[in-house]
Amino acid sequence: MQTAELREALAGIALREHAPMAAFTTLRLGGPADLLAEPASPEELRRCLTAARAAGVPVTVIGRGSNLLVRDGGIRGLVIRTTGMKGLRLSGSRIEAQAGATLYEAARLAAHEGLAGLAFAAGIPGTVGGGVLMNAGAYGGELCQVTERVEGFSLSGEPFAYAGTEMGFGYRTSRLQREDGIVTAVTFALTPGEPAAIEAQMAELQRRRVEKQPLNQPSAGSTFKRPEGYFAAALIDQCGLKGFTLGGAAVSEKHAGFLVNLGGTAADFEALMAEVSRIVKEKTGVTLEPEVRILGEPAV
Repeated sequence: MQTAELREALAGIALREHAPMAAFTTLRLGGPADLLAEPASPEELRRCLTAARAAGVPVTVIGRGSNLLVRDGGIRGLVIRTTGMKGLRLSGSRIEAQAGATLYEAARLAAHEGLAGLAFAAGIPGTVGGGVLMNAGAYGGELCQVTERVEGFSLSGEPFAYAGTEMGFGYRTSRLQREDGIVTAVTFALTPGEPAAIEAQMAELQRRRVEKQPLNQPSAGSTFKRPEGYFAAALIDQCGLKGFTLGGAAVSEKHAGFLVNLGGTAADFEALMAEVSRIVKEKTGVTLEPEVRILGEPAV
């Protein structure tokens, strides 16, 4: 890898060599990235993309790492972490959010300003960019319902701007997953509401999360997508897998849809995912698809 060449081209941008990805994922798992950049603006992000392309270095883009499993061998090439781009701006009943702002921050601003539509997202532990990329949702809400405009770059650094209706949103997907698009900013179109009522809704959803989800253990949230006509957690529970442990990973005792890290390795976690999927398929005939994104290489 042309590390020296990249360092020179990216002067002024926060860079780390051999960055341990366990420090940048909510699962607290993952080996080192060759080089990790944290651009503070869309212009810096574009510089990263252009420099990596010129150096022939592969690029991986992440946000807060809340939906990621990075393998123990780490990630080759350049990892771009978007959390340095975290601006939020109010414009009437719209919120213009940079990709690295958290969904919690955007939802809090909306509630404070009496704007309804984002309360469901307050407990989703990811960024605006990552959330829109995968059309994140919870408790009946999805980001596609409030996304008016998405701006970003292709991996080659070419800018794009899509209306929400052009995003090809589906269940936990969007066109950007298929096209490898990188979000830099999102405009949410919201509805005037009563701040106290919005705050109460957020508080109730948070109460339900605390009651039902293992928020005190490292996880990537819901590990599997919801199969059509079923709920992944119910299927896993039906198969008697609550508390099932493999190495240092386990199915949560509190919520079977959450697989948690007990201090093991990424290999443990991936093996548990595979075993849970195998057992559920064998016992119910239903195929579970990962919601968590798996990156990197196994340990040598």
